[in-house]
Amino acid sequence: MTTFHLAQVNIGRILGPLDGPVLADFVAQLPEINALADGAPGFVWRMVDDDGEDSTSLRPDGEDDLLLINCSVWESVRALREFTYRSEHLKVLSRRREWFARMSEHHQALWWVPVGHRPTTAEAMERIALLREHGDGPLAFTFRNPQPAPVSAVLPA
Repeated sequence: MTTFHLAQVNIGRILGPLDGPVLADFVAQLPEINALADGAPGFVWRMVDDDGEDSTSLRPDGEDDLLLINCSVWESVRALREFTYRSEHLKVLSRRREWFARMSEHHQALWWVPVGHRPTTAEAMERIALLREHGDGPLAFTFRNPQPAPVSAVLPA
């Protein structure tokens, strides 16, 4: 029995307000893409704001009103990779430069969490910071260098 699931976070700086014309097509597609994720094989959970639809009102950096966060939990790296790159999600992902500024630092991180754990915004941002500071490792990694799930219930410190 698997005792760990894969958490992922990605952040992005939008090119305009959510209710403006630049983001209109992105915002219009959110319900469909979120429903696609919710029904994808291996999907476990996704972070939502108080409205319960998506996480667009959450601000992971209180000083940056244009920084959005997306965080979710999946059964495996394979399940997340399949959703990200082999589903209709890829059509939206391929258009990201229309809506989000290019980020020079890591903006996505993956890490293992015990089954049932739901990451917080602060925890997710800490994983991005770890990846930026130390590169891929057991505490934060990328699709390019996936790390195996821990073999015990004790996560590395």
